[in-house]
Amino acid sequence: MDFAYVHENVSAIRLHVEAACAKVGRDPADVRVIAVTKTAPPDILPALSANGIKDAAENRWQAAREKLMHPAATQLTWHFIGTLQTNKVKYVTPRFDWVHSVDRLELALALAEAAQRLDRTLNVLIQVNVAQESQKHGFPPEACLAAATAMIGMPNLVLRGLMTMAPQVDDPEQVRPVFRTLRELRDDLQSRLSLATFDQLSMGMSQDFPVAIEEGATMIRIGRRLVNP
Repeated sequence: MDFAYVHENVSAIRLHVEAACAKVGRDPADVRVIAVTKTAPPDILPALSANGIKDAAENRWQAAREKLMHPAATQLTWHFIGTLQTNKVKYVTPRFDWVHSVDRLELALALAEAAQRLDRTLNVLIQVNVAQESQKHGFPPEACLAAATAMIGMPNLVLRGLMTMAPQVDDPEQVRPVFRTLRELRDDLQSRLSLATFDQLSMGMSQDFPVAIEEGATMIRIGRRLVNP
């Protein structure tokens, strides 16, 4: 398969990132573009890497396994972004550097124990259900301080910030309050916890990432607009 289209996709995303950053006086270098590769074949990885993408994400271990065996997988930093069952932690912990979707303390503890056994460190984000959607996972905002306090004491985990999935809407402006709330929550927790490393905001996907950037996203998770022809 010819992946020449990846160059155009990456260039287009970069232009949108730069434009969103320019609107609010941010440096585009402070926004990490994460390619969500779940719908793409493993052979897309060299094309992503060749076009300057340094981060890739998967939301299911079964789909990730084949991609992680590709020789080009070692050129990328890997992020797990989906709902993670505790019985799959043993597969994810050795191969992923970031877990964005820590949605319960039971999972955080399982990740810490697995990372400790492997003598490696995991960067983790607390998943927040800002919009309080019943079908989505994540801590409610009011529970995040207690969750963060508990996770700080867990070995081999570095608590890096927050993640959310905004509701799917036709107009991205409708979810601006969701992104703003997550940023305000991150800032409040950072101040309360005095945790210098707690500086990441994983928010924004293909349909709404410019608005997320304007509201402070440091990581955007882009699937179809990067990996689809």
